Amino acid sequence: MAFKFSGVDFIAFDSLLSENELLVRNSTRAFIEDKLIPIIEQCNRDGRFPRELVRPMGDQGYFGATLDSYGCAGINNVEYGLLTQELERGDSGIRSFVSVQSALVMYPIYTFGSEEQKNLWLPKMATGEKLGCFGLTEPDFGSNPGGMRTRARKDGDGYVLNGEKMWITSGSIADVAVIWAKVEEPGVAAENWRVRGFLVETDRPGFTAHDVHGKWSLRASVTSGLSMQEVRIPAANLLPKSDGLKSPLMCLSQARYGIGWGAIGAAMACYDIALQYAKERKQFRDQPIASHQLVQEKLAWMITEITKAQLLSLQVGRLKDQGKAGFQHISMAKKNNVWMALECARMARDILGAAGISDEYPIMRHMMNLESVKTYEGTHDIHTLIIGQSVTGIAAF
Repeated sequence: MAFKFSGVDFIAFDSLLSENELLVRNSTRAFIEDKLIPIIEQCNRDGRFPRELVRPMGDQGYFGATLDSYGCAGINNVEYGLLTQELERGDSGIRSFVSVQSALVMYPIYTFGSEEQKNLWLPKMATGEKLGCFGLTEPDFGSNPGGMRTRARKDGDGYVLNGEKMWITSGSIADVAVIWAKVEEPGVAAENWRVRGFLVETDRPGFTAHDVHGKWSLRASVTSGLSMQEVRIPAANLLPKSDGLKSPLMCLSQARYGIGWGAIGAAMACYDIALQYAKERKQFRDQPIASHQLVQEKLAWMITEITKAQLLSLQVGRLKDQGKAGFQHISMAKKNNVWMALECARMARDILGAAGISDEYPIMRHMMNLESVKTYEGTHDIHTLIIGQSVTGIAAF
């Protein structure tokens, strides 16, 4: 990397954090600097997920970090947010992997699963020995998951699943998929069938996964499509406490919370590179471009928006630790912070000029990744409508 990250803290933000929160942030920062930064650009070039980091991340306690027991770290939500911030400062794809393993697979097992399911999966997922994926989005249903076509049919002492899922992180490397499906109910209209969650081992007959190729974004992450053709699972694989579409949406809130923090990390990386570059790059009268008003305006905008995003995420994290964070609060953090990070990436590229398109610097990689992050886990527009519904009491979708 052309410049080493020097940290971003304009208003003594660190003074708002506890000793343990700083410890989690600093240890994750060191891990990313030592293990990911040296290899991430080549991984991005090659379209390769650095699977060699999975077990070391498990050793660090990154998977299911906010869960208690079952081998999980049990850290608070602010600590987890700072963890995801540093992961995404490295790469959005790596943060996505940890988010899926933690918030979209381990969390639903922990929240909706039986004790047997928890004991079977969570300890091995905490170490990275077992990997998972989350199957909600379908080829024709993203922002409207209630329209899903995947079906589960009760058959004897088990269920038979049929359907397709798309844009699934870790799909082809997962050992288990958390699949959301509508359970067929004889005599009940199909639109009223209830959504339930199922644990589907990926080696079951009829289950296949194919990777999405040709991505310009999240190239260091595995993105897959899933197909289930008459996949038979035992009744014990039903997540017994899952109950309707609100269950997967609860999982998404967990993941969106981490994304809100993660985007700050990507913004920090772009801002820090732009600042260091601007102070070294000379143009006109042998002066660094950082001396020019228009460059300073961009840097000032970036640090201001990063600082506001830090405070927003910290307050949402504090509310979450008190059990007071609503989905609308998380939507605001996700919507604002990802938009902010994408604008920071674009401004940083502009400051670097032609050098900004080279992977000698991480800016274009972050920019391309953030284009996906802006869309997944609820698009920018959907989060706008969630906030709008919250403040007006009127649903617009």
